[in-house]
Amino acid sequence: MAFVLRVLLLLGLCGSASSTGQLTTTSTPGVLHYELPTMVYETQGTYEPGFLGPLFRMVHNFLQVVQPHDFPLDIVTKLIQRKFDISVDYKEVAFYEIGVLVCVLLGLLFLVFMPLVGCCFCMCRCCNRCGGEMYQRQKRNESCRRKYFALSLLVICMLMSLGIMFAFVANHQVRILIQKTKDVADSNFRDFQVLITETPKQIEYIVSQYTATKNKAFSDLNSIDSLLGGGIKDQLKSKVTPVVDEIKAMATAIKEAKAALENMNSSLQSLQDGSMQLSNSLTNVKNDIENSLNNSDCTSGPASRVCDGIRTSLSNLESNPGLSQLPSVDRELNTVTDILRTDLEALIKQRCALIDEIPDVVRNQSMIVVTDVKEVLNSISSDIHNISQNIPIEETLLELSGQLNNSNRLFYEEMPRLEEYDSYWWLGGLIACFLLTLIVIFFYLGLLCGVFGYDKRATPTGRGCVSNTGGIFLMAGVGFSFLFCWILMILVVLTFVVGVNMEKLVCEPYANKKLLQVLDTPYLLSDQWEFYLSGLIFGKPNINLTFEQVYRDCKRGRGFYGTFQLENVFNISDNLNIKKLTGNINSEFENLSVNIDNIELLDAQGIKVLRDFAQSGIDRINYPLYLNQTENAPTKVDLVAFSSSLETQANQLPEGTLKQSLNRNAQTIRAIHQQHILPMEQSLKALKQSVRILEHISDGLPEKVKEILSSLDSVQNFLTNNVSFIVIEESKKFGRMIVDYFERYLQWVLYAVTEKMTSCKPMATALDSAIDSVLCGYVIDPLNLFWFGIGKATVLSLPAVIIAVKLAKYYRRMESEDMYDDVETVPMKNLENGNNGYHKDHLYGVHNPVMTSPSRY
Repeated sequence: MAFVLRVLLLLGLCGSASSTGQLTTTSTPGVLHYELPTMVYETQGTYEPGFLGPLFRMVHNFLQVVQPHDFPLDIVTKLIQRKFDISVDYKEVAFYEIGVLVCVLLGLLFLVFMPLVGCCFCMCRCCNRCGGEMYQRQKRNESCRRKYFALSLLVICMLMSLGIMFAFVANHQVRILIQKTKDVADSNFRDFQVLITETPKQIEYIVSQYTATKNKAFSDLNSIDSLLGGGIKDQLKSKVTPVVDEIKAMATAIKEAKAALENMNSSLQSLQDGSMQLSNSLTNVKNDIENSLNNSDCTSGPASRVCDGIRTSLSNLESNPGLSQLPSVDRELNTVTDILRTDLEALIKQRCALIDEIPDVVRNQSMIVVTDVKEVLNSISSDIHNISQNIPIEETLLELSGQLNNSNRLFYEEMPRLEEYDSYWWLGGLIACFLLTLIVIFFYLGLLCGVFGYDKRATPTGRGCVSNTGGIFLMAGVGFSFLFCWILMILVVLTFVVGVNMEKLVCEPYANKKLLQVLDTPYLLSDQWEFYLSGLIFGKPNINLTFEQVYRDCKRGRGFYGTFQLENVFNISDNLNIKKLTGNINSEFENLSVNIDNIELLDAQGIKVLRDFAQSGIDRINYPLYLNQTENAPTKVDLVAFSSSLETQANQLPEGTLKQSLNRNAQTIRAIHQQHILPMEQSLKALKQSVRILEHISDGLPEKVKEILSSLDSVQNFLTNNVSFIVIEESKKFGRMIVDYFERYLQWVLYAVTEKMTSCKPMATALDSAIDSVLCGYVIDPLNLFWFGIGKATVLSLPAVIIAVKLAKYYRRMESEDMYDDVETVPMKNLENGNNGYHKDHLYGVHNPVMTSPSRY
């Protein structure tokens, strides 16, 4: 027992030191997942009888009728406490066993009366009594009685055959009992071997998992710039980015405003120059046309009307004077140009670069702390490695393996003896089955020969040989029944008593675990121990460690440490003090100090740029004035249409100088359109676009700048007052992340030791194999099926004997028979012919064998 305690303790200790076990895996990103190498066991947890299951259940139902009482927990407990002295509680025992006792009593009566009745029956027949006289009285219902007896015997024989088949099947199960037991034993031995061989692998896995955890922590420590510094930077960025984007947008707007002002100024200058040139060109053309209209050719009737029309239209041939009167934006352009001498976008980028450099600052300032934390983690790794090396697990496993090999060797040494006993059992059962089979065969042959050899027209003394042989077979079956059935009843009673009590007192209570409740009864197995199992293992009987709890935990694969409550010997929680181990890491992180200089997001020069831009005056430009002028054409009339109209009217004039002059003027107007109007239209479009851009930029410009400056003040206050707090919180968060790796690992260690490390499932499986499979499944169930089949056939042999004796009279050849006169209808009336209504053949000179010779049976 000391060795068992040592094995259990060391298995638990090895689990604590190297800590296996499988904690529920987490799906959190970046968190390590620990998957303990699983042990695959071969032995099935439950016994399955296969096709014999219905037969076994049938026997169980019969036993439930014979023994309907529940498991006598109180009676068994008292008997064990009183060293199985039943003299005190014999009434309770008798009441519980009343059904078994009744069946045993009936079996004993059969055992006593069967040979006695057989002996009396034989002597009676020898005296020509009890059907021994070879004479059969003729009766009116003879045919019905014969058929009834034959059918009844056939049904009984079939039922007997069914019972014999049950016995044969059960006996065959006995034949393969040893091989099945070998297979189950080998399977359990292999499961224990798996437990022994896989335990060191689990230990190695757990040690390696600490290394993996440490490497993960080292990787995070090496990436402290991106993890810690990046976290600080991200928090600051989330506050700074909106206002920075607004300032950058304003810097872009300043550049766009300058470009728009330059384009606008250029367009205005182009329009002023073009308008002057256009006006001069139109004046020259207009004067030239008026001179042409003063020609004498315009005095004639038709020509005068054309000339008057042309002269009237000349009033529209003028330029748009408003284009030359649009004000310049030189002042605003100069102001914006002065503002742009300071690069606002470069200023804000320079300030943002200070935030982007925070990860580098964190890395440089945390190098010493990172080195110290790594040293602490390496020291924990060394401690765990030393603990795993100091536990003599290898020696214990070698010793346990030796004990297992010795048990295996002893088992196979005893196998020949078990096989010998098994062969005796099988041979005895086979003989019993063959004896009953012989009896049933005699009955079947008797029925076969009697039924098919019977002749209705033959008299009792004239029956054929086949029919007579059937009767002889029936009487042979009766004789063998009297000879062997009482002997078979002895076998039935003995196996019945053993099988019933084993089923009801061992198999059933083991299946519902009431048997384990008996073993857990306080002070049952020892007067000094309240809990026997804890007293046996630890020498501390006050620890609540029960057989039922151990079996239940082992059945679900719990580890040795948690199942056997080894914390009462070695408390893993004290040795793996999570707070103590992680406290060393926390203390190192408390020394982490990151200093970040004050970050000024925008200096006074940048703020002045924003304010100057807001006061640049672009919001006070009369944009509608410019837009209205851009909607007007450079001239009052479309020059292309005017030239076409002029040319049309000139073509109405007769050929001459006037016509040529007017056509030439029309071409000149078209040239003016190409040279002046089209460029001015392009300038108008450019002016309109620039005005739209400036109008959009200047819309609410002072308010926008005011809002930006307000947001800038708010963000600057946040940076001034909260940077240090953010640094502290992010440092704590980073430290918690590193510590959390090891807390998870150590918690997994505790779970592994108490729940998964060195699972004791092979112990529960071995117990199930020994009791549920081997004892109950391979021995008790076939034994119960055997006595059930033999007992059924043996009991049915009693009515079979009675019916066979009666039926044999109808098949056997008689030595005398009833003889009647033809004139007589009632034999009893002619008393002179002799008693009982039949002739005495010797009175008529006929030899009567009945009167002269004894019966041949």
